[in-house]
Amino acid sequence: MTDNQTDSYDAILVVGFGGPEKKEDVMPFLENVTRGRNIPRERLEEVAEHYYQYDGVSPINQQARDLLEVLIPALQEAGVTQPVYWGNRNWHPMLEDTVAQMKQDGVEKVLGLVLAGYSSYSSCRQYREDMYRAGEESGWEASQFDKIRVFFNHPDFVEANADHVKQAAEPFNGEPYHLVFTAHSIPNSMSDNCNYQLQLTEASRLVAEAVGVDDWKLVYQSRSGRPQDPWLDPDICDYLKDYSTNDVKNVVILPIGFLSDHMEVMFDLDEEAQEVCAEVGLKMQRAATVGLHPKFIKMLVELIQERTGQIESKQAIGQFGPNHDVCPLDCCPAPARRPAAARPQ
Repeated sequence: MTDNQTDSYDAILVVGFGGPEKKEDVMPFLENVTRGRNIPRERLEEVAEHYYQYDGVSPINQQARDLLEVLIPALQEAGVTQPVYWGNRNWHPMLEDTVAQMKQDGVEKVLGLVLAGYSSYSSCRQYREDMYRAGEESGWEASQFDKIRVFFNHPDFVEANADHVKQAAEPFNGEPYHLVFTAHSIPNSMSDNCNYQLQLTEASRLVAEAVGVDDWKLVYQSRSGRPQDPWLDPDICDYLKDYSTNDVKNVVILPIGFLSDHMEVMFDLDEEAQEVCAEVGLKMQRAATVGLHPKFIKMLVELIQERTGQIESKQAIGQFGPNHDVCPLDCCPAPARRPAAARPQ
């Protein structure tokens, strides 16, 4: 399979992370996520407890269904008539099963919409590798699999996030607030070989500028590696403890690195970060992720239209232009040591 821009695709493939939807799914799901990484059983059981608090149901699959329910009619209205498939990396509907169905349906040229907005091995290249692997395992000889560009600096993505920050800040009634952006931490060995941190910093700057806030900080959450391995920091909870000595006591947290309010956001921010804020005297409001914001849906449609040849312009704001459509061969290589157990999704 190659990755060259074309105005002709047989199908659109939405690719997600996936998550369990009942208690019986939780351990098999975690084993699937961590396969080949020698994660102790005790660690998996510890993470599983996060899911059991919610009866084993991660909201991420339903959020993907909700997105498709809105996105498909929007695509059809925009003249994108290709069928839309959905497959996950780690849980049903599994990517392998979706690829097998596409093969059966005679699909050869596919445009992928990966539900991740930034460049890194875990959020971009690994999804492409999984797609190729699924094709090989099913004997699918697709002639082409392309992927829409990452969209960290698309004006509609920025505007959708800015709207949610403004909504979250409303209870402060105009009082000053500190704006904290969060994203999933990744190993430094991965970050050093991609633009993940640069793109997150730029997206955060653009959103802060859009809401008129100069007092902001990008931090990280959901670290899952060995203690001796350096990962991007500071951690959100550590940062909040340190920040609490400042005069401004109002804090808005925007999980800008995530696209939906799944388990990771709910547990790490709505529970752990909220608990820290209560302990140190900070008033915290958590802004929603872009989710089903109309501007976000509009952006996804336009990104697909770019690749189907229906529109020529590529929107981007800030210091960098539109990201590349075709990933260079050496783009976002895997770190020497793969990340450890994933946190809840």
